[in-house]
Amino acid sequence: MPEVLLTGASRGLGLSAAKKLLSSGWQVAAVQRSVSPEMEQLATLYANQLRIFQCDLTQTESLEGLFRDQWFPDNRPLDALVNNAALAYDDIVSNLDVDRLEKMFRVNVTAAMLLSKSAIRRMLLHRKVGSLVHVSSICAHTGYKGLAMYAATKGALEAFSRTLAREWGCRGIRSNCVVPGFMETAMSRGLNAEQRQRIYRRTALQSATDPDSVACTIAFLLSDDARSVTGQNYVVDSGTI
Repeated sequence: MPEVLLTGASRGLGLSAAKKLLSSGWQVAAVQRSVSPEMEQLATLYANQLRIFQCDLTQTESLEGLFRDQWFPDNRPLDALVNNAALAYDDIVSNLDVDRLEKMFRVNVTAAMLLSKSAIRRMLLHRKVGSLVHVSSICAHTGYKGLAMYAATKGALEAFSRTLAREWGCRGIRSNCVVPGFMETAMSRGLNAEQRQRIYRRTALQSATDPDSVACTIAFLLSDDARSVTGQNYVVDSGTI
């Protein structure tokens, strides 16, 4: 049974992805800052497939040690990584706070890079053909007021993914991004009804993006069905872009 490391798994898109991957036969190592009741229910339902770890991804200096010593020791193969965890710092640039900006970059970019490093090294050790999926955002492609700094982290992640694909394709390791549109998740809970409707009107489907649809795309990109897909951005956004 193949195994995937999934970050930000406890809620929202991460929870949808965990459910989809578990039901598709994956073993899932789920990393999150706190464990939600929904994740606890999954642990009961999939006791033999799901391993749960708590970790604050802002503490980037500890990630490689945690990966090596707890999540995936040298004798445990890894088939896939999903970099889903993210922080959103919403504000206009004239109000930029460096501490909040750096914290967001640590989770959205630095942690994703460090986990990709560890995942690739484990895949090479076990001679695995592997897949990495990084969760980006349409904010990296179209403007939303107050999200310039968040968009910058996602643009960096997409550039990183494309170059990973070039660097490691010769060893059978693929790297792709899924680019979701606006979803009804905890990250967007601060928006009022008028703001939500304004966003929906920018989409072809006039609706929010369904996290389950994004989760299915993640599962596809990890699967052998996507064996010829690498260095791509898969947009799932209800027709926003």
